[in-house]
Amino acid sequence: MSDPFRLRVLKAMTATLKSVTIENGYVHDLSMAVFRGRDDFGDDDPLPLVSILEHPDALDTTQAKNDSGAINPFRLLVQGFVKDDPENPTDPAYHLVADVITALVKEKKKDRGRNIFDLGYGENCVSDFSIGQPVCRPADGVNSSSSFFWMTVTLDLIEDLENPFA
Repeated sequence: MSDPFRLRVLKAMTATLKSVTIENGYVHDLSMAVFRGRDDFGDDDPLPLVSILEHPDALDTTQAKNDSGAINPFRLLVQGFVKDDPENPTDPAYHLVADVITALVKEKKKDRGRNIFDLGYGENCVSDFSIGQPVCRPADGVNSSSSFFWMTVTLDLIEDLENPFA
């Protein structure tokens, strides 16, 4: 059984972020530290790490119809957690979010037309995306016990709502 289109999108975005490695020219190695649908992390989890979640405001989005299906904004929340710098705790979060944004922009700039993440053309594809303003915060004991960032990423999905497995 194949995965639904939206899950394939999340897996493709995960793979893009896992390409953030020192060997690929980045500051961090996220090859084993990108998670989907997870918002609870503990001391056994590696740092740095990144998590991709559906944005809590996703229910407020609207749909626009076109000839090939619906264009839907798929709002995601990308979070990253880092080891604190003792003197300037959020500095590592700025470095991590820069790597994450760079990887996403590189993916978007690949010459595949309206086929971001290489998921296909036509009725199920990612045609564009935008990255929201990143926010870097120190550990607060509520959201995280280490410094972190979050940002929104809104993917424009062209999807056949009658055939989500296509």
